[in-house]
Amino acid sequence: MSDPSDEVVAAVAEAHRRDWAQVLATTAQLTRDLDLAEECAQDAYAQALETWGERGVPERPGAWLTTSARNRALDVLRRDSVFRRRMPLLVADEVAHGPEEALDDDRLRLIFTCTHPALSTDAQVALTLRLVCGLSTPEVARAFLVPPATMAARITRAKKKIAAARIPYRVPGPDDLGERVSAVLEVVHLIFTTGHTAPFGADLVRRDLTGGAIRLARLLHLLMPANAEITALLALLLLNAARQETRTGADGRLVLLSEQDRSRWDRNLIAEGQPLLTEALLRRPPTRYAVQAAIAALHAEAPTWAGTDWDEIVRLYDVLHRLWPSPVVELNRAVAVGERDGPRAGLDALTPLLADPALATYGYLSAARADFLRRLRLWPQAVTAYEEALTLTDNEAERAFLGDRLAEVSREL
Repeated sequence: MSDPSDEVVAAVAEAHRRDWAQVLATTAQLTRDLDLAEECAQDAYAQALETWGERGVPERPGAWLTTSARNRALDVLRRDSVFRRRMPLLVADEVAHGPEEALDDDRLRLIFTCTHPALSTDAQVALTLRLVCGLSTPEVARAFLVPPATMAARITRAKKKIAAARIPYRVPGPDDLGERVSAVLEVVHLIFTTGHTAPFGADLVRRDLTGGAIRLARLLHLLMPANAEITALLALLLLNAARQETRTGADGRLVLLSEQDRSRWDRNLIAEGQPLLTEALLRRPPTRYAVQAAIAALHAEAPTWAGTDWDEIVRLYDVLHRLWPSPVVELNRAVAVGERDGPRAGLDALTPLLADPALATYGYLSAARADFLRRLRLWPQAVTAYEEALTLTDNEAERAFLGDRLAEVSREL
């Protein structure tokens, strides 16, 4: 067999990005075995590279891949005489549930299975990245900064936990749906934030993670368009992702929002996110994701940093803190106060947070203080704050930025 053409490789890659979750989920519905379903889905994509090169790319690639994976699964099941005597990895639920009648989609079942509360948060994120987003095990391992063998074992343990806990392969019933959707969105948001500012490594942004989170949010919104929390989260991710190409310079160093080239922001993502935000805000009460998206929208709409509506941003942080009390929200509000009322006011707003143990190792608190101290020309204190921020920061792009600022204020001593 000759090597597939670039066109075929691109078509298979696009089908993997767009249809992987559906192919795997539909196959899992048949096999009730995540490992077997994953193997059959991978076989289908490998077969596509060969067959599409000979016969051309089908009109409906996703349907072709799903049929191929299901046929492969049926062949395996027919040959496996002990299959039905084994404990199934995914337990069928024969009871009809109201939401499932309207949301009868295999992809939803897969998402809710991967994010079941019986699993740890790390396991939920890892399984979601591997099975729903279609990342390879080495790619998931890089997201967690662990060796591939470690991640492979973690994913295997998570699958075994699904079997041992007899987690049903279904959308939750009406009594549990709201709580479970919120848990799913927490995982999606965590995936995005981990990619938006990677905690470790050379790159500030992990586009595989941010892109995977956006694909998940789009999928959830497609399957549950009336859910305001999902709508708001998708708006938030799109509005934040619109700025990601300008968050680092050519040298890979961090570029602050105040210094970014706004003409390079992705206006298509902003145009997609704004009406979603409007839709989410029309539903009462607003969710925390809607308030966060509203803050992101104000940044997206501002013509310049100085022209940002900081008064409204401070008010939105007040609302967000009522909905989602968090020291990080208080920190972000204090920074907004400093932009509205000046660096002295910002520094005063940050001071009470120094005693919060939840922020004791949070580098952004030290970095925010350092910036206000620099702007107030309080050079010795600024040096100390930048040194603290550096000790609490592991991302190389952020460390390079902080190092430059530390050198700058040190020269003023």
